[in-house]
Amino acid sequence: MKGLKKRRRIQVIVLAAGAMIAAFGAFYVAAPDALQFFRSPSEVAEAPPPASEVFRIGGLVEEGTLVRGQGETITFSVTDGGASIAVSYKGVLPDLFGEGEGMVGTGRLVDGVFEASEILARHDETYMPAEVIDALKEQGVYQDPNG
Repeated sequence: MKGLKKRRRIQVIVLAAGAMIAAFGAFYVAAPDALQFFRSPSEVAEAPPPASEVFRIGGLVEEGTLVRGQGETITFSVTDGGASIAVSYKGVLPDLFGEGEGMVGTGRLVDGVFEASEILARHDETYMPAEVIDALKEQGVYQDPNG
């Protein structure tokens, strides 16, 4: 009887370990698409990531840089007050997207230009992503819209 309990306990531990390994393996396979690191324009300017890396960049759309209507590509620069990064995007921009507004883009840095596959903008007049607020505060250019 004592040997049977010990054998069952070992079987349960082995099954649990196998399930954990399978879960880790599934996470590892899916991780490159699921994990996208946020970087500010200053971080990208200081240490540009390889062109194969997908990441998020966020900041304010720099005044006077938004160019629309030249084909299907829209270009602008995103800044955090310390550096500016050129962005190109093919697609429809969110309704609240504009110069001087906060944005977060997902894409790759290719030859010094961030080629965005997705652009997110604030969803109301006072909202700004926490990552963008932190990056702007580090540069000393953040202004609280409520204050």
